[in-house]
This record gives sequence, C-alpha cells and structure tokens, in this order.
Amino acid sequence: MRHRIAGRQLSRTSEHRLAMRRNLVASLIQHETISTTPEKAKEVKAFAEKLVTLAKKGTLSARRRAIALLGNRDIVAYEDGKAVRKGTIIGKLFSELGPRYLDRPGGYTRIIRLSLRRLGDNSRLVLLQLLGQDESSKKETKTTTKKASRKKAKKTVEVEETAEAKTEADKAGKQQ
Repeated sequence: MRHRIAGRQLSRTSEHRLAMRRNLVASLIQHETISTTPEKAKEVKAFAEKLVTLAKKGTLSARRRAIALLGNRDIVAYEDGKAVRKGTIIGKLFSELGPRYLDRPGGYTRIIRLSLRRLGDNSRLVLLQLLGQDESSKKETKTTTKKASRKKAKKTVEVEETAEAKTEADKAGKQQ
C-alpha cells in the first residue's frame, strides 16, 4: 500500500521520473506549450509553477536553486541546416517568464484537454501551457469592471434609499 506517499509512479523508476519531469518542464519553458498525457501534465504542473515562483524572485540564490532542480539546457534553433544556440532554459525562465508573472499570485499554467488520442497507444492527450500576458490582463479587467459595477449599484441603491427616507421625513414634517 502507498498510504501517505505523494506523487504518481507513472510506471517508472524514481530516476526515470525525475529525468522525465525535468525534460517536460524544460520543454514547457522552451516552447511554452507541450502535448502530453493528463497524468504527466498534472505531475509536471506543480514543479513548473515552483520554478516560475523562483524566477519571480530573480535573486542569485533562486537562479542557483533553479539550475540545481532543472539543469541548464541550451535552447537550439536550426537555421539553414545549422544548429544555432539561442540561449538557455534558465536564462529564458528568469529573463522572460519571471517578469511576465510578477503581478500574478499563482496559476501560471493550464491544462487543456484535447479530443485527439495518441497514435501509438491511444492514450488521451492534453496541452500543458504557460499563460501569456494577454490572459492575465483580460482577467484583471473583467474582475475590476464587475467589482466597480457592483459598488456603483450599491451606491445608487443607498442614495435612492436615503432620498426616499428624506422625502418620507419631509412628508411627515409637513403633515404635523
């Protein structure tokens, strides 16, 4: 029995699980979206969010911890048949992703279920994505407008109630 043992086994040894988690998160940081199984995505999501939280701190010790947890793989692009180094995973994490989520308290990733199945074993597929800047700003504007409209509605109701109370008091004063 596996009572009180956190994490999924995923039918792998512990070394294989660790390497797979590192590779998936490195690919997620590099491409900002990956396609995988739901179980792997759920397992990787927490690790990716911890690394983005480290990147938000931006200190040297946070950078060293991220390198220790993830490694510092190169980002390579192929141009004209030649491999060109574009940077590193940790560099992108701390220079692009950390500043992107500075005002966000958490929830940097999302899982989107796909209707597709994997060709080899017919397993379910999901997209694991890092949220972009446009999603966070849309949510903020929506929530602020709702709150503002509620506050305005409350104020107008209060003003109407006080106006009614004044008119009733005036009527009572005139009748006496």
